[in-house]
Amino acid sequence: MRHQDDPGTLDLITGRLLLGYARVSTDDQDLTHQRAELHAAGCTRIYAEKITGTRRDRPELARLLDHLRPGDVVTVTRLDRLARSTRDLLDIAERIQVVGAGLRSLAEPWADTTTPAGRMVLTVFAGIAEFERTLIIDRTRSGREAAKRRGVKFGPRPTLTPAQIEHARELIEQEGRTVKEVAALLGVHRSTMYRLLNKETTQ
Repeated sequence: MRHQDDPGTLDLITGRLLLGYARVSTDDQDLTHQRAELHAAGCTRIYAEKITGTRRDRPELARLLDHLRPGDVVTVTRLDRLARSTRDLLDIAERIQVVGAGLRSLAEPWADTTTPAGRMVLTVFAGIAEFERTLIIDRTRSGREAAKRRGVKFGPRPTLTPAQIEHARELIEQEGRTVKEVAALLGVHRSTMYRLLNKETTQ
């Protein structure tokens, strides 16, 4: 669904251009309520679309961000209409901030980056998101190390089973087949066949 053609109106107090973004997840849902809230908040240029928030390609959101100018304010009814996750929200907020624009949510007044308090809250969120990412990396590393101590092997699965490799060796040594023929028969590349045969020999 395309945004309205109205170029937008300025906030009479601050002189900022207020741009609204509205989204619903399915065609069965209605954008009317979000549009009404955004209009009431002073937005007369609204970018709206019916698309699930899990999708990366949100054309109207991309169009809004591309049209941002310094001093503009992106307004949403709720943050979950704008972002898929905390990380996604922080990335969008950073993109908005880079051009000198602001972000505000009608349902979450603390998320108003046009105010020092709102910017501080998102800075804290960014720190928490980075902390969570570090924890996940550390837990993953610890889990892999513990698994290795238990004898679990990581890496790509063998392309051929030991029995298939032995069969390949018999075809080459006893039946006189070439490595290329045997590799084609077993559905692997010739270089892979050489590598597996050499590996078996050196073990």
